Amino acid sequence: MTAFSRGRRVIGAATHYVENQSPWRVGIDEYASNAPLVAAVEAFGAGWADAALRETGAHVGSLDFQRDAELANVHTPTLHAHDRWGFRLDEVEYDPAYHRVIAAALARGAHTSAWADPRPGAHVARAATFLLFAQVEPGHACPVSMTHAAVASIEGSPWVADEWMPRLLSRDYDPRLLPADEKPSALVGMAMTEKQGGSDVRAGTTVGVSMGGHAYQLTGHKWFCSAPMSDGFLVLAQTRRGTVEEGLSCLFVPRLLPHGMRNVFRLQRLKDKLGNRSNASAEVEFDGTVGFVLGEPGRGVRTIIEMVQRTRLDCVLGTAAGMRQSVAEALWHARGRQAFGAPLVDQPAMTAVLADLALESEAAMLTGLRLAQLFEAEASDHDIALRRLATPVSKYWVCKRGPHHAYEALECLGGNGYTESFPLARRYREQPVMAIWEGSGNVIALDVLRALTRDPESADAFAAELATTGGASAVLDAHTERTLAHLRGLQGADPAAAQAEARRLTESLALAFQGSLMLRYAPSRDAEAFIAARLGEDRGAQYGVLPHGTDAAAIVARH
Repeated sequence: MTAFSRGRRVIGAATHYVENQSPWRVGIDEYASNAPLVAAVEAFGAGWADAALRETGAHVGSLDFQRDAELANVHTPTLHAHDRWGFRLDEVEYDPAYHRVIAAALARGAHTSAWADPRPGAHVARAATFLLFAQVEPGHACPVSMTHAAVASIEGSPWVADEWMPRLLSRDYDPRLLPADEKPSALVGMAMTEKQGGSDVRAGTTVGVSMGGHAYQLTGHKWFCSAPMSDGFLVLAQTRRGTVEEGLSCLFVPRLLPHGMRNVFRLQRLKDKLGNRSNASAEVEFDGTVGFVLGEPGRGVRTIIEMVQRTRLDCVLGTAAGMRQSVAEALWHARGRQAFGAPLVDQPAMTAVLADLALESEAAMLTGLRLAQLFEAEASDHDIALRRLATPVSKYWVCKRGPHHAYEALECLGGNGYTESFPLARRYREQPVMAIWEGSGNVIALDVLRALTRDPESADAFAAELATTGGASAVLDAHTERTLAHLRGLQGADPAAAQAEARRLTESLALAFQGSLMLRYAPSRDAEAFIAARLGEDRGAQYGVLPHGTDAAAIVARH
């Protein structure tokens, strides 16, 4: 049978009759069926988006959308560097299914709806929409996320923003490279990383020479260019004006120049990635490529810092989306399959694993939506200080939990989970990218130390956040006290000693943050089980080792 005829029974088959297999998990409202997400959206101030989210949930759970998600990953992007006559083409061809997926996401505002309509709860509603689409097809979420985040870097530069912001806020989608007057919408990609630099963007050697005004000509090579068929890109380069070296600047590089002329954007090859297969990533050469500086020349890191915060937020959301898919598929299988005379879901060992996976998924989702709430247009000084620390803390921990979570859920399906016919094999390959993109583990842990050093208010805001649940859990209170003492000790420590402790501190902060969120927004039964399983004296090292007395069946039923 093909991947898309799963669940059909062949009448008259002579050799065997397929039974005790769960049907294909389609035709489900992925929002309405996710009770913790519905409750969190309301709690975080976006209940007004309920109807739209239910429509989105039904769409991403439909047979057609899930089929498109599979096709987009089976028929991966193809690079066409030249046309048949040898002229430079530099285009990437995607399967039509990919275009249908991304068009649906943009139509529902998964990219920039919070910027277009900055009402209270807008960032939470946008985050929930992003979660739903990324739950089923994660590759397209890359350009969606970058377009959302790029607004933060572009909006303060009217020489770019005046033309491009209306296009970025549009919900239309057209995959063709067209002049601005023929294409009122746009997506934004990024080209930051170079071979010799990696996360050390200041080591980049791409050069930008002033052409006068805000325009520069770029020469150099980028090792990773994300979503290379986007309409414009954020690029870092060492700029100079005449004989004056300005330093590292952020520039906006359009694919098309005025009158439809193609900018020099030479795609060398596509990356052969472990996961994220539906989305192309490329190496690109600039040779006289025109770019327009964003913000102040020489202040490129400052220009992109808010963008980076938002893409890190989306790494948390993308991982949480993957956790939800993993839990949903594992629960579906366990409810539809019997072993040893009983449904898998009712067998205590399996129930414990499923409950633990569900708790991890909910904690990650609450973390993502709380972070999104901190980015609302009316964010207070407290919120801004808190997000400076809470974002890297959460990005580090949630994204590192993603791959193991996907593996454990995959194991719940047994041999089926290990095959490409089921979505959890793809999800297992997908989750590591969130831990690597926008800063791998050490980079993020060191950024936590930088936040504590450069923005001491962030530590105070984080402590105030944890204090909201003080007294609700003796286990969490003890952990929080130890963690804040550790934090204070590192603030004045020798830099080398602090770096050696950076991961330990970040992990402790993340667990304190998640424990507090679970106490506030999850049922007390679930919150207490989560805290005891992660911080209690009898905690285990693997999923499924829950505290004695945990009502695992009730936790599973809620999810």
